[in-house]
Amino acid sequence: QVQLVESGGGLVQPGGSLRLSCAASGGTFNSYAVGWFRQAPGKEREFVVAINRSGGTTAYANSVKGRFTISRDNAKNTVYLQMNNLKPEDTAVYYCAADRTSYLPQVPGSYDYWGQGTQVTVSS
Repeated sequence: QVQLVESGGGLVQPGGSLRLSCAASGGTFNSYAVGWFRQAPGKEREFVVAINRSGGTTAYANSVKGRFTISRDNAKNTVYLQMNNLKPEDTAVYYCAADRTSYLPQVPGSYDYWGQGTQVTVSS
């Protein structure tokens, strides 16, 4: 069983950047696909991006393509989410999730393990 801890959230002005980290422990990290989801107040949790076990394949939501980049370092058991050109509509709690699959799930229910979330606020 894997445990996930997100970090790197904060307050940033529109157009700014943040890098989120998702650190894993307790499992064989390279056996898990990892996804990032976000949830704004009053809204459902939505898919942001996912990366496969090796890091060679990724999938992005249309709303973040060209602005966000996911990567992973299996030696460090960590997945990163680089977020550039942030917009107020990116404001949400960001969660990382992991699942033992060779696919790239884009539905929250497909993931077995979740972190506690980190708040990202984009505001001037």
